[in-house]
Amino acid sequence: MKLTKTYGYLKRELDLIEHALTEAIQSDHDVLRESSTKLLQAGGKRIRPVFVLLCGQLGHYDFERVKTVAVSLELIHMASLVHDDVIDDAPLRRGKPTIKQLYGNRVAMYTGDFILARALENITNLSDPAAHRVLSNTMVQLSSGEIEQIRDKYNWEQNLRDYFRRIKRKTALLIATSCKLGAIAADAPAEYAKKLFRYGYYIGMSYQIIDDILDFTATETELGKPAGNDLLQGNVTLPVLFAMEDKTFNKLLNDTFSDPDDATAIDMKPLVAKLKETDAIPKSYRVSDQYLQKALNELEVIPDHKAKRTLQSIANYIGKRRS
Repeated sequence: MKLTKTYGYLKRELDLIEHALTEAIQSDHDVLRESSTKLLQAGGKRIRPVFVLLCGQLGHYDFERVKTVAVSLELIHMASLVHDDVIDDAPLRRGKPTIKQLYGNRVAMYTGDFILARALENITNLSDPAAHRVLSNTMVQLSSGEIEQIRDKYNWEQNLRDYFRRIKRKTALLIATSCKLGAIAADAPAEYAKKLFRYGYYIGMSYQIIDDILDFTATETELGKPAGNDLLQGNVTLPVLFAMEDKTFNKLLNDTFSDPDDATAIDMKPLVAKLKETDAIPKSYRVSDQYLQKALNELEVIPDHKAKRTLQSIANYIGKRRS
């Protein structure tokens, strides 16, 4: 079963959010409008709006308020993708050319900034200081995560704590914020908002860990990029950190990246194959499963509700995801 089927009943609301996203990225400047539209049309799971909608249903559901939050969070996510692709010098995302590849680094950075500005402009439609504080703090953390990603490229000396802190800021916090702001926009009980934030954080950590696993185990068709591409870009992920405990892999890693400036000449296949021979993949899945169980535990305080059951289904789907 596909992830989208777990929340298929939200299609009408998601279609309205998609329309609002299209309106939000309109600009008098042709290049900004075209580049932003290409990014939006490249698709995506829209998982952050889904979390906003579901958590909003656990309070006094007001679709217009919830939609405002969902649109702003998805725009922030989109902007971060554009910036990431510049940092990683990535030509493809989801199998399609990136904004950086189509328009160059300068236009890509301005496009990301433009989309981010639209997100901030949109959230002003929600007159709730608490929501604004949560969102601004998340954006500060997200920026720190981007800087940490640059700093840690090709740093083979980093540890698990460095990795977990980075993915917390890069991925988990935006999902956690989606859950919390959905609850806040619907005036849900404060205890729910707190629990949903933690649920989103644990889900986000698991989701990113599995993405990092799939970088080695999925096919190029499934990934939209070659296997091992994240490592090729210098991103040290959980499977790599576990695999580095194997001396043979560690030596091969250092030999492979003896000249990281010439990444185009690197053949990743032997390194990917060697990583799969270690216990790095199963160990990474176990860590992901631990986060997922913590996520499910956070939902126990919330009464039975269709939205709660969907949140549980999403967690279970993520835990079984292998492609």
